[in-house]
Amino acid sequence: ISDINLQKLTIVQQAIASCCGAIITSLFVTPLDVIKTRLQAQRNPFQKALTIFLYIILLGKCFVYSNGLMDHICVCENGDSKAWYKKPGNFKGTLDAFVKIIRIEGIKSLWSGLPPTLIMAVPTTVIYFTCYDQLSEALKNRLGKDDKHIPVLAGSLSRFGSATLVSPLELIRTRMQYRRLSYKQLYLCVSTKVAADGWVSLWGGWSSTVLRDVPFSALYWYNYEHFKKMMCKEVGANEPTFFISFTSGAASGSIAAVVTQPFDVVKTHMQTQLWESETLKCKLLEGTSTWAVMRKILARSGITGLFAGITPRLVKVAPACAIMISTYEYGKSFFFHLNA
Repeated sequence: ISDINLQKLTIVQQAIASCCGAIITSLFVTPLDVIKTRLQAQRNPFQKALTIFLYIILLGKCFVYSNGLMDHICVCENGDSKAWYKKPGNFKGTLDAFVKIIRIEGIKSLWSGLPPTLIMAVPTTVIYFTCYDQLSEALKNRLGKDDKHIPVLAGSLSRFGSATLVSPLELIRTRMQYRRLSYKQLYLCVSTKVAADGWVSLWGGWSSTVLRDVPFSALYWYNYEHFKKMMCKEVGANEPTFFISFTSGAASGSIAAVVTQPFDVVKTHMQTQLWESETLKCKLLEGTSTWAVMRKILARSGITGLFAGITPRLVKVAPACAIMISTYEYGKSFFFHLNA
């Protein structure tokens, strides 16, 4: 046996475990992205256009901020603002930036921009992980607990559902952040958009998110469950230890990240295009479908263009997956023994 008996856990307890996991993961991984963003800002001032991993991100307007769990479009302030990503540093590299930020600005600066990340990361993660466990349990009752298709089906469906539910919230959050709208103004803004373009317009960029996240989720959960059972059997454990969950999470996250990297490149490209279209009313110059963007990247840079940025993604995804799943499993184990 390598699983916690979910029947002895309430949905609220599962949600609390996943919520704690999302917060702890963000706290650990966010500094990596803060340092990356600060280095980018130093090399390329935010008033200039910059090509990153083959997609144009107008850094005078926005940048992609990721904590390993998910990506967010964040607004850059122009002019003489004192935003965290515009502070001077004269960094020579990642380690130098890490040391100087702590020494000069204080350790809290490593978590700059964390609140907007958590606003989306926590609800998405709670929905995703809770749905995965509930679907897994339902499928085990129908297909048998040893069916190898269960992690793939449950992982795909739970990620599809969470991405679909949260997609409009990401668009709304971006608008609020850029225009500093009141809730009344936001309601008018969204209702006008729905009246003009229909409800479907609230899911702009959804297809590229699903094409990246659903295969990632299927691969991740299949490999995670496989590695977890294999390691539990090896050591004779009835439930996964923290080390087993951590190691299995890191390995399965890395495999899924490499395989789905082309869709991550396309997703980031489309995120910035969508942001400029929605908030700055810029006319899109290129095709906006997932496949049109992929063809454009292939034409410009070949197959290597679709795997650009794989190293920094792995640096974030591997620890994020490891911390998230091990914290979640620990939380479930805690409540399981509490309820016993």
